[in-house]
Amino acid sequence: MKTEAQNVVQTMSPAQKLRAAERLFHSARQLKAAALRAQHPDWTDEAIRQAVRQIFLYARG
Repeated sequence: MKTEAQNVVQTMSPAQKLRAAERLFHSARQLKAAALRAQHPDWTDEAIRQAVRQIFLYARG
């Protein structure tokens, strides 16, 4: 049995799926940045950006 989410994705065009993937990627980066800010309040914005970049570049953490 398919979930509602699976049914929705199945009806999406390739362009819609790409936009959804881009939004998910952007949201994941924002969430990771927020988590790093909470864990390391002393880090600068640049340090947060670099850490997020490294985490997503090497698919870790």
